[in-house]
Amino acid sequence: MAGYSGKKIRLGEALVLSNTITEEQLQQALEQQRGTGKRLGEILIDQGLITEELIAQVLSAQLGYPIVELSNIDIPPEVKGLVPTSVLKKKKILPIEYAENNMNILRVVMADPLDMDAMDDVSIITGCQVEPLIATPRNIMMAIDRLYGSTEVASALEKYAEERFGTQEEDESVNEDINNSPIVVLVKEMIEKAARQRASDIHIEPLEKSVRIRYRIDGALYEKAQYDIKILPALSARIKIIGGMDISEKRKPQDGRITQMVDRTEYDIRVSVLPTIYGEKTVMRLASKTALNREKSQLGLKPNEMAQFDHILKNPHGILLVTGPTGSGKSTTLYTALSELNTEDVNIITVEDPVEANIDGINQVHVNPKADLTFASALRSILRQDPDIIMIGEIRDQETASIAVQASITGHLVVSTLHTNSSSSTITRLEDMGIEPYLIADSIVGVIAQRLVRRLCPACKQPRLATEEEKELMGCKLDEDVTIYEPAGCIQCDNMGYKGRIGVYEILEMTPTLKRIISKGGNADEIKDQAMKDGMHTLKMSATEYVLNGITAFSEMMKVSFDI
Repeated sequence: MAGYSGKKIRLGEALVLSNTITEEQLQQALEQQRGTGKRLGEILIDQGLITEELIAQVLSAQLGYPIVELSNIDIPPEVKGLVPTSVLKKKKILPIEYAENNMNILRVVMADPLDMDAMDDVSIITGCQVEPLIATPRNIMMAIDRLYGSTEVASALEKYAEERFGTQEEDESVNEDINNSPIVVLVKEMIEKAARQRASDIHIEPLEKSVRIRYRIDGALYEKAQYDIKILPALSARIKIIGGMDISEKRKPQDGRITQMVDRTEYDIRVSVLPTIYGEKTVMRLASKTALNREKSQLGLKPNEMAQFDHILKNPHGILLVTGPTGSGKSTTLYTALSELNTEDVNIITVEDPVEANIDGINQVHVNPKADLTFASALRSILRQDPDIIMIGEIRDQETASIAVQASITGHLVVSTLHTNSSSSTITRLEDMGIEPYLIADSIVGVIAQRLVRRLCPACKQPRLATEEEKELMGCKLDEDVTIYEPAGCIQCDNMGYKGRIGVYEILEMTPTLKRIISKGGNADEIKDQAMKDGMHTLKMSATEYVLNGITAFSEMMKVSFDI
């Protein structure tokens, strides 16, 4: 085996030798490992001591095996079918090619190149000697999904369709064999693939003759598969079982929840089932517990916006509102603000519908209208709990708004969300809800309007000169050449042209002049004009900056600016 040092080295040893962890940390992890049956690497990652990438680098340095980039790898057909997919997934390995001029040596990418059992299995199955290469477990699983996913699921479903529907008419009541393995596999694989591809939602849509599967990635829907319509009843029933819904009810909409681990990250999945003319349409919304708890620096705030954000959060009392349409990242911003404020000397209480992520040290209340626990009634109880900071999931009505205002005036910091288009229209929305202008001026300390735009894939974005019309819309000088970038599409971004999203912000910070305008009942335009004089950048200005810096495309900027 090329590159192998000849000496059996253990992962723990390698990590200590490279000064990645201390001997003491290794002993503690080994102690913890004894009762769990988990791998040492997993325990060290769970403890936050190392990352998958770091393990790969240490093993590569210690053993001399190269790290392989799998995002754009293509495997020759003669290698692709050598090892069953089930073995690849179980062992987290991926054969990629034969060694140069030697068909007896197979180059295999491994998450753990010290796993002798995996090497032996591959040798027995293929009759080849194994030359190990290294990649992270997540990258290997994503590559297996990309290269083997569709064929694996398709063959399982074909088998299922033959067994189930061989000669008989389609039968709606699939309850008795709903745990039939292919359907269980399909649902599990669907969620895993979606999570690895950064999807926020999975749409399972019945059409006339087929079931269409689409993933929402970075805010846009992409078709990922089509299956025979005959599997729909079994598919819906399986999702209802794991989502805790009524399997026999097919005429009413239903909601449920699923928790699933994908690559050792826990995903909380909200499920909605809706009857349509061709059968039940299911949408699963994926949220990882860690995705909402992110560092402030990861929100995409520019340095000047970060300074404003910090300044607003320093207020001991008042209301901070985060506004924008559904899916614009409001919850992430709120949770980030709460994590920032979450210190030992403050009492933070939230009231949410539903609680989207659990944060240690924060008391979170889940709204339950059936038990008369609404936003308003929960808030009244919360005020008797000696809070310093209150988070309200959403201000939906006049009652909630007025309690929030009262709470802020009596010395609490209140953070919440509202569905409005811009920061200035948020003020007038509160007036429309029946809150007195002088109370709004007195209580609001800041409003953050936000959107998300897709980031252009850095590997394939194409430069071009902006047209006259585009320059005019971006506020650029018409007599100067302006370079902007367009999406193209490559293997790294799954031919989407985009990879990830970034926040666009409009931060209105309360000033004495603004207070006077709001107290007198000024309209949204007057508020906006004054805020801009005070240094506010509008959503359009922030998005234009991203276009000129080549971070996003002009079309994405127009989506953000359209309703403003």
